[in-house]
Amino acid sequence: MATRVDTDVTDAIAALPCWSGAVQISPLTGGLTNRNFRVSDQSRENFVVRIGRDLPEHGVMRFNELAAARAAYAAGIAPQVIFAANGFMVSRFVAGDPLTALRVREARTLERIVALLRRCHRDVPAHLEGPALLFWVFQIIRSYLRFLATRGAAEEQDALATLAARAERLELALGAVNIVFGHNDLLAANLIDDGQRLWLIDWEYAGFNTPLFDLANLATNNQLDASLETALLESYFGAPVAPATRQAFAAMQCASLLRETLWAAVSILTSSIEFDYRSYREDYQRRFEVQWQQFERRYG
Repeated sequence: MATRVDTDVTDAIAALPCWSGAVQISPLTGGLTNRNFRVSDQSRENFVVRIGRDLPEHGVMRFNELAAARAAYAAGIAPQVIFAANGFMVSRFVAGDPLTALRVREARTLERIVALLRRCHRDVPAHLEGPALLFWVFQIIRSYLRFLATRGAAEEQDALATLAARAERLELALGAVNIVFGHNDLLAANLIDDGQRLWLIDWEYAGFNTPLFDLANLATNNQLDASLETALLESYFGAPVAPATRQAFAAMQCASLLRETLWAAVSILTSSIEFDYRSYREDYQRRFEVQWQQFERRYG
């Protein structure tokens, strides 16, 4: 059955009208909410095909991903989209190495990422066409908790209520925010180094947001230590960080980890992609609990 489905998919990719002659198709690993393939055609150029449907449970709308990817290309920070229709999005392949968490933690690499994020936050909105989504992590957390509450066992309801109360405290601790256009999914693998520049890929969670979410998401996903967190904030803001900003950043770190935990919990129930969402959830839940205890001690 798997072979038939894969053949159906590759036949559909080969039939897309954007190719020059016959194509060679190979799967790419790493997609957690979509399927990815590398394609080359007779032009000898390489492309990436992303196949994905809307995922309302995650707030993923492919029209928004496409608009963000096109705007990010126009801003000079993402590869060009050459075709999109019916759940298929074709972009030029970036020849480079995805970053690892270890590389993100290098001081020079972190500086380069900060410069890339500034360009994302500042420049992408000038190229956006049509409506764009807001990525407000606390609303996402509320939606995930409601989704899980309707599907969970009775003994899980108290735990979900506890998480809801924590999220409410974190949102209050955040205070007033500035709004930029965020990537909102800063896993190391979404940053590619071609040897000369960094690229940002995978724009399915992109949307208007506070810059503190991208900063906190980068820090928690890649497990920056306290000194690198300070370097990250001071590099982005260009000055020593005020206590209120520190508190807001700490709240966003907790929120980012909680959102990732709940994303995995929902994916366990909804995704057909072969990935160990349970281990992913357990890892992020442990990290959230540690971060929450630190937040409580300092700001509780």
